[in-house]
Amino acid sequence: MPREHRILVTGASGFVGSWLLRELESQRLKHGQRLSVLTAGQSDASGWKTEITDRGQVANLVRECRPTAIVHLAAIAAPGDARKLPQRAWDVNLQGTMNLAYAAMEFAPEARFIFVGSSEAYGASFLDAAGEPIKEDAALKPMSVYGATKAAADVLVGQLAYDGLKAIRFRPFNHTGPGQAVDYVVPAFARQLAEIAAGKAEPRISVGNLSAFRDFLDVRDVVRAYAEAALGDRACAAFGKVFNLSSGRSVQIQSILDMLIELSEADVEIEVDPKRLRGPEIAIAAGDNKAAFDAFGWKPEIELRQTLSDVLQDWKIRIAS
Repeated sequence: MPREHRILVTGASGFVGSWLLRELESQRLKHGQRLSVLTAGQSDASGWKTEITDRGQVANLVRECRPTAIVHLAAIAAPGDARKLPQRAWDVNLQGTMNLAYAAMEFAPEARFIFVGSSEAYGASFLDAAGEPIKEDAALKPMSVYGATKAAADVLVGQLAYDGLKAIRFRPFNHTGPGQAVDYVVPAFARQLAEIAAGKAEPRISVGNLSAFRDFLDVRDVVRAYAEAALGDRACAAFGKVFNLSSGRSVQIQSILDMLIELSEADVEIEVDPKRLRGPEIAIAAGDNKAAFDAFGWKPEIELRQTLSDVLQDWKIRIAS
């Protein structure tokens, strides 16, 4: 009889969480697995309404769910939100992770603990890399509140792995896809272009810094890695380790915009909005993804142009409705 999987997903109602739930369901149908997906968050729609910063609620959650794997997505995920509400970001991103990890060790000691960190934790190490794809052994030198909270939680989970937590840590680079909020660069561009195409806005697009280079992924590729870590047989060899999720190459934000404009077939003016500028930024950020390939056979499959087309189409549908 196949093993029964009980996957607890925190932050399941968010952008990445919603795509992960689809991926897990796809895996269940594809492989005929005995799979239950349990969700937790602050939304009433969640299976368990849980405040991640409340240690007692989190302990009860894990005790009642009895998960075989936990995918921890709950976070203050937008860097701008973390900058505006630093105390909340530290409470959720660090204390919430601590609550969940200790609850897992006490009430579900055999469960895999999949921690979703961020490439933002590397921070100034990208400057040291001089544009080369960064590896997992690079120092964590965060330059933002969000990056610092993720780096701290990353270190915490890594330390608890020595105490027995069956932890797998991921550091995903920039990822986007249909459904992402406009706090992020690709949907911010796509929404404006969709409004222009629908005749609901002047043919003018407002942008921030277009000179930076970033490593972009499709969210659907990213959640495949999380699902593999939660369900796959190879994951046991990854306990205690950390993995970049990246394409291995950087793309200039200007190129992202140019491709979206081409896909939209719009004739637009581009204007820089000072409110969209974040101050000093890292010029180039890219990640080496060899470790994830070696451990899970994971690599990106969806081309950037397809991702951008899907995001733009999603916004056209939203604007039309």
